[in-house]
Amino acid sequence: MSSDKIFGLLADLVLLTHLAIVAFILFGLLLVIYGGCRGWHWVRNPWFRVAHLVAIGVVALESWIGVVCPLTTWEMSLRQRARLATYEGDFVAHWLRSLLYYEAPPWTFVVAYTLFGLAVAASWIKFRPRPFRRDNLVLK
Repeated sequence: MSSDKIFGLLADLVLLTHLAIVAFILFGLLLVIYGGCRGWHWVRNPWFRVAHLVAIGVVALESWIGVVCPLTTWEMSLRQRARLATYEGDFVAHWLRSLLYYEAPPWTFVVAYTLFGLAVAASWIKFRPRPFRRDNLVLK
């Protein structure tokens, strides 16, 4: 296998990882709200909730300070080494434009990420996580 193909596969792996993190952030909040209303105990697992809060916190912080996500930078670097097409700017903004033909100024993403982060923080009030204990290491 050529090095171009290997770098292309690695870029795709980084892209899939990035998509998994985005899905975790988006669906994590929906599951906390829905599961909290349905009495699902696992949505109150403190490890899950801290990981979720940290994930959206990092995204919001990156947007506030104007940093492109390191996964985006890494993916584009791998694509360049594979001699594949790259894209400019933010991962989410790029895919929204590509998938939805949606064009928005960068500040709208800062606002969206911040509001989403505040919604995740607010979910801690409505659906409090259980206290940290050794038996909370598994989602139950």
